[in-house]
Amino acid sequence: MAQCLESIVRQDYPRGKIEIIIADGGSKDKTLEIAEKFSVDRILHNPLRIGEAGKAVGVEAAKNEIMLLQDSDNILDRQDWLRRMIEPFEDTGIIGTEPLYYTYREEDSLITRYCALLGMNDPICLYLGNYDRYSYVTRKWTELLVKTRDYGDYLLLELDEKNIPTIGANGFLVRAKTLKKAEYMPYLFDIDVIYQFIRKGENRFAKVKIGIVHLFANSVGTFTRKTYRRIRDYLFYEEHRMRKYPWRRVSRVRVLKFALYTLLIIPTIRNSVKGYKKMPDKAWLFHPLACWLTLFTYGIMFIIDAVWR
Repeated sequence: MAQCLESIVRQDYPRGKIEIIIADGGSKDKTLEIAEKFSVDRILHNPLRIGEAGKAVGVEAAKNEIMLLQDSDNILDRQDWLRRMIEPFEDTGIIGTEPLYYTYREEDSLITRYCALLGMNDPICLYLGNYDRYSYVTRKWTELLVKTRDYGDYLLLELDEKNIPTIGANGFLVRAKTLKKAEYMPYLFDIDVIYQFIRKGENRFAKVKIGIVHLFANSVGTFTRKTYRRIRDYLFYEEHRMRKYPWRRVSRVRVLKFALYTLLIIPTIRNSVKGYKKMPDKAWLFHPLACWLTLFTYGIMFIIDAVWR
């Protein structure tokens, strides 16, 4: 939390134009003490105590024309970060911006470095081809068919309903008037609001050529817990029909490809080698294990879900 807030207040953007809002779900650590230290503008109560609910609470209360959705484990990696992310909004047709990279730092934990180099936190996305940050394995930021134009400092995207990268989190900026027209209460799921934008014809986004730090996990246990929580939440909200993005449309062939590659091990090792050649780091050794943990966790949860239904 402290690193997150410090990275915001040290921006070379006028502090008077920045409103920092924290949605607190009854934290019992030093969150409120840290918030006071950095002169946070408002601390709101998040009664549902879930990150997506906290985003909804914050968005509902925010007053500025552009909103930054930033989690507590995100760090803006440069002083001109906010200014550069806002510049594409000079094009009135652009409704959202997002960093092109996850920032790689040698001082971060092995798993955080791995996620930054892979360009995603969920390795299954590599095999689905649906991710939204530059990957040193594929040397692409997505494998979806996205209409893209290079404007120097950023890539201009024109998305359609069938090709929506998983944008909307970890440093996503959006026009408030656009976001507040979407359905986001009581839970703001990033890809769901993007899907709503596109269905209404508002489909222009910018991928700015800078990064953001995402302190994803510092241990195998944390990585596994986050993987479990991701699939648990997906199954829960899907069962209660609270999601709008059609996740069931994901290619089953690609899912089977991920399962097969993981079981055979050698293809995942091959991907680790490809990434290592581009950016040498022992963090690539985690890739085969990350795939195994993901396959095992997802598999068990889907089996349990099928039995209970």
